[in-house]
Amino acid sequence: MQHPLTFDLIAFDWDGTLFDSTKIIVRCIQAAVRDVGGTVPTDEAAGYVIGLGLMQALAHAAPDVPKHKYPELGARYRHHYIGHQNDISLFDGVLSLLGALKARGHTLTVATGKSRAGLDEALRAVELKGRFDGSRTADETAGKPHPRMLHELMEEFGVSPERTLMIGDTTHDLQMALNAGCASVGVSYGAHQSTDFGVHKPRFIAHSVQELHDWLLQNA
Repeated sequence: MQHPLTFDLIAFDWDGTLFDSTKIIVRCIQAAVRDVGGTVPTDEAAGYVIGLGLMQALAHAAPDVPKHKYPELGARYRHHYIGHQNDISLFDGVLSLLGALKARGHTLTVATGKSRAGLDEALRAVELKGRFDGSRTADETAGKPHPRMLHELMEEFGVSPERTLMIGDTTHDLQMALNAGCASVGVSYGAHQSTDFGVHKPRFIAHSVQELHDWLLQNA
C-alpha cells in the first residue's frame, strides 16, 4: 500500500538537476566573456552562477565587463548556447523518476533561472510536455534565491510551504527553499559542491538520479 504523500508540490530546478547542461553552460559563459574582452572566469566561478537569471549570472561571472557591454555579453552567451543546445540531454533516469512521482499524485513543477523562451524550448526538445503542471522562470518573476518563484507556484496550486519540496543542484536553489519556508533536497551531480549545502539544511543530498528516485519514493 502506498504511504500518504509528505509533499503535494515538488519543484525541480532545471539545469544541473534534471538537465545535464552544466559543462556546456560553463563553456558558453567563458566564451561570451572572452568575446567581449573580459577576464575569462574559471570553471568554478562560471559554474557558481548557474541558476541565477542570465544577466545577473553574467555580471557576477564577469565583474570587469562594463555595464554598457552587458547587452553584447548576453547576445554572445545566447549565440554560443544555441550552437550547443542540441548537445544537452536529460540525466539518465529522469523520465522514469518523473513518471513515478506523477503516478503517486504529486504536482510537479519547474523553478529555474532559465528564461521562459529557453525553458519552453527545452521542454519541447525533450518531449516533456505534460510532465509538469506548472513552472516559473527568472525573467517572469524574481530570480533565485528570492522566494517569489516558489511562493507563486504554491499560490497557483494551493499548497502550503510545509507541503512543498524544492530540489536543486545549487546553493541558490536551497537558499530559495529556506527563504520560502519549504523543505529541500540537494543533488551533488550538478553545478555546486555539495560540501556547501549543509548550511541550507537540505533534507537529503542525492549523488545520482537513482539515489534521488529512491529517496523520493520513500520520503516524499
